[in-house]
Amino acid sequence: MSKEITIDGIKYVPADSFQTAAPAQSVKGMKYCIVRTYSAGVFAGYVKSREGKEAVVLNARRLWQWNGAASLSQLSQEGVSNPDGCKFPCEMPSVELTEVIEVIECSEKARLNIAAVPVWKA
Repeated sequence: MSKEITIDGIKYVPADSFQTAAPAQSVKGMKYCIVRTYSAGVFAGYVKSREGKEAVVLNARRLWQWNGAASLSQLSQEGVSNPDGCKFPCEMPSVELTEVIEVIECSEKARLNIAAVPVWKA
């Protein structure tokens, strides 16, 4: 049985009938951190591994632009006070980062706040 309807020649399906993102990776025992790189930007997620200047981050969101935190230090502890002014794209299941220059452990408050920022997309 099909769960779609057609209106004016356009087919519509329920949002829950397809998967829009890869499933989250298991993060048991990993720390949620903000990871800053030399040239790839800033990410928030669970640090799976780090060796020298390379890190693998799970369930990672790129922090493209933030509003409502003066610095990454404040963001890591308090989150943002203006989530609608932030540009945080969708969460990626895993990202391998090179040229890592800073890893900042986040508070639970900040983790929840970052997760609540609406997904920015074009």
